[in-house]
Amino acid sequence: MLVQLFSAAVDGLKATVIQVEINTSQGAKFVMVGLPDNAVKESHERIKAALSNAGYRVPTSQTVVNMAPANIQKEGSGYDLPLALGMMACNDMVAKDKLKRYLFLGELGLDGTLRPICGALPIAIKARQEKFEGMILPMENAREAAVVDTLKVYGAHHLKEVVDFLNDKGEPLQQTIVDTRKEFFDQQEVFDYDFSEVKGQENVKRALEVAAAGGHNIIMIGSPGCGKSMMAKRLPSILPPLTLRESLETTQIHSVSGTLPSGTSLISQRPFRSPHHTISDVGLCGGGAHFHPGEISMAHNGVLFLDELPEFNRNVLETLRQPLEDRFITISRAKYNISLPCSIMLVAAMNPCPCGYYNDPHHQCECTPTQIKRYMAKISGPFLDRIDIQCEIQPIPFTDLSKAKPGEPSAVIRQRVIAARKIQEERFKNHKGIHCNAQMSERMLQQYAPLDEASFQALRLAMERLDLSARAYSRILKVARTIADMEGSEQVLLPHIAEAISYRNLDRGDWAER
Repeated sequence: MLVQLFSAAVDGLKATVIQVEINTSQGAKFVMVGLPDNAVKESHERIKAALSNAGYRVPTSQTVVNMAPANIQKEGSGYDLPLALGMMACNDMVAKDKLKRYLFLGELGLDGTLRPICGALPIAIKARQEKFEGMILPMENAREAAVVDTLKVYGAHHLKEVVDFLNDKGEPLQQTIVDTRKEFFDQQEVFDYDFSEVKGQENVKRALEVAAAGGHNIIMIGSPGCGKSMMAKRLPSILPPLTLRESLETTQIHSVSGTLPSGTSLISQRPFRSPHHTISDVGLCGGGAHFHPGEISMAHNGVLFLDELPEFNRNVLETLRQPLEDRFITISRAKYNISLPCSIMLVAAMNPCPCGYYNDPHHQCECTPTQIKRYMAKISGPFLDRIDIQCEIQPIPFTDLSKAKPGEPSAVIRQRVIAARKIQEERFKNHKGIHCNAQMSERMLQQYAPLDEASFQALRLAMERLDLSARAYSRILKVARTIADMEGSEQVLLPHIAEAISYRNLDRGDWAER
């Protein structure tokens, strides 16, 4: 007897419908074809134990399983449920009339319970495209898949619930319905950290506000304990809220990686990823023998925070150069070729020298200018070229800290950032893929950030006297354009240029000799 039903495989952020064909005949042999990996092959043993412990008869006939298309690698344990249902249907334990109307996913425990799988959201999107009536999957993934409207999503805790649903017995499975917009917008204003908790450091907060307003990458340089990590963690609270399109993209990446919390429908806040400096290039960019998104893609539409920047392996940092520029990354390996989006805001933090106390008014630095230069040389010029804002941080003395008033709340700062972003959205509405000032090309700089004579002369003088590198020129213009937007100015003026120049400290030729 031949039975056909459907499952799906995930390749990057794309899903492919897999047709599972099961044929039984006389004999006792079990054969599985269609390029399954070891996890898929092991499903036969899990299925036998699950059927037995759930009170069903274990099929003993010769079984041939084909998973088409045969040229796609089948990975993971998510095929357990369709394989079990197909084997039961071949032995008349499951009605066949509903099998082709639904898409089935789920790992089976030995007691018949359904365990969650990865990639439920992109699979649900594909199921809607292929006109399936619905999909049946573990309850933990139901809300994630239910984000896709017009698709009936049924979550189940146990194999028996699915069998009863197909046989029209017992209590029917309840369709999972999610009010996507309500849940999405209700969670957008909830943050664990707020800038009101940061006392002092007004210049750093200003730099972070400028960075958020224009989507600029930023690096903070300061001695240990001056608040670099503290302020970086609060940056998402002043970024513009996610749109539904951005949220869907971000949720898909986290769904594929298996890091989406159980019962979550959509990610409603911008991601904040802070990998340890021992991370490998594969961990940062993605890849591996079995593909897994890297930290740079997990931070898509959010913040990637690299603390203790010089401690990262140099080769790891160099892999970021192209993704930061192009805002997507293509990972090519022998078994796959996958492109993932990685539109991120890079925030880095570092000490100014090996001992950490260069330019600290309260501690004596023990490093020589040569040691400081060698320490800074761990960060290459091309990498530093991708960072628009360089901000030095001075520690606050205890006496000042104890007297300082609570800072401005994130909600107030956020409104100013949103207002600046709306100006940029209107400016770039005819430029595909450009959403903020940080993404401007050289040609667009000439169009949207022209300088008057006074501003041009001030910029020329600053570059000559401060020995600024050529790479600083376009970065200064982009940041100045953002500062002008924050003040509602159509023209980039001298004060905007002056503030932007102050954010290029590391480009100064004498930085390590002051």
